[in-house]
Amino acid sequence: MPRTALRVRRWAAIAVLGGLLAGCGTENADPGPGAPAAAAGAGARTSTEVRPIEAATRITDAKGVQVSLPKPPEKIVCLVALCDDILVELGMTPTATNSQVLAHPEFLGKEKAAKIPVVPGGFLSPEVEAILAHKPDLVIGLEDTHGKLAPALKGATTFWPLQPGSWQDSVGYLRDLAALTGRTAQGEKAEKAFRTRLAEAEQRKSGKTALIIYGSDENFGVATPETDVAAGLFPKISHYPWKSRGVDGSYSLEEILARDVDVLFVETLSFGAPDGKLSDKLAKNPLWSRIPAVKNGKVIEVDSEVWAKGRGTRSLGLVLDEATAALR
Repeated sequence: MPRTALRVRRWAAIAVLGGLLAGCGTENADPGPGAPAAAAGAGARTSTEVRPIEAATRITDAKGVQVSLPKPPEKIVCLVALCDDILVELGMTPTATNSQVLAHPEFLGKEKAAKIPVVPGGFLSPEVEAILAHKPDLVIGLEDTHGKLAPALKGATTFWPLQPGSWQDSVGYLRDLAALTGRTAQGEKAEKAFRTRLAEAEQRKSGKTALIIYGSDENFGVATPETDVAAGLFPKISHYPWKSRGVDGSYSLEEILARDVDVLFVETLSFGAPDGKLSDKLAKNPLWSRIPAVKNGKVIEVDSEVWAKGRGTRSLGLVLDEATAALR
C-alpha cells in the first residue's frame, strides 16, 4: 500500500494498551480498560451496567493525562473524529473540526455539518494559528499525531491528547468529557445505549467469517482487533480470524481466499478527489471473484469516516448495526 495510505490508517486504527474503567461488572464481564484488544474479544461478556458519572473540573484519563479546567468547556476544537463523536453524543458541537464524520446523517447531517468551521492544514498538520483564532477552552487531538502541537498551544488553551485502542478506551474518554462538560446524564445515556447494543449483538453472534479491509488502490490492508477499534468488536459478533502482522505486514488475496470469507467490509480511503471504490479496483484481480463473499454478493463498501476514523460510541454503534445486519 502507498505510504500515504499506511500513514492515514496508522492514525485511523492505532493500537494501544490503555483505557479508563468504563463500567461495572464481575470477573466474567468485559475486561477493564487497558486490556489488550484480543482479551476483549469473543470470550468476554459485555456488561450493560453503567456507573454514575460525576461532574469534575479535573480528570486523569487512562494514559495518566491530567486535564484541569477552571469551568466546563464550551468552545472545543476537535482535531480527531473521536472528539466530534463524543460531543454529538453529549448534545454538543465542536467550535471547529477537521473531521468529516459530522456530515453523516446519524451525526449532524451535511447541512448542519457545513456550518462548523474547518481547521485548515488537514488531519496531519492542523494550523495552530487557525486553532487559536477560535479561542477554544479545550483542544482535543490524537496523541501520536497532534502531541507535537502541545508546546505551541500551551498557555493559550488546554490540549488533551487521546489515544484510543479499544471500545473500552472510547467509552472512558466519553465519560471523561461528560464529567468535564457537566453533561453527565448524556454521557451515561450514550454509554448505556452502546453497551446494550453490543451485548445484544453478542447474543446473536454469527458463525460467518467476516473481514474488514481498507486501502486506496488495489493494494490493501486488513483491519485487525489489535490495531483497529472497530475491528476489535468483530470477534464478539462473528468469526474473525485475523491477527496483526505489524504496520508493514498484511494478508494476500490468496490467504483471504483460503479463509472462506462470508462477508467482506471494504473501507475506501480517499486522498483529495474520490477515485473509485477499492472493491472495484480489487475486482481486476482474478482471485477476487473466487472469494465466497464476492461470489455471493456480500461485499459491503462502508463509510470510512465512521468505520475507520469515528471510534466513539456513536460510530461504533453504527458499525454494529451495519455489521450485524450483513452477518445475518
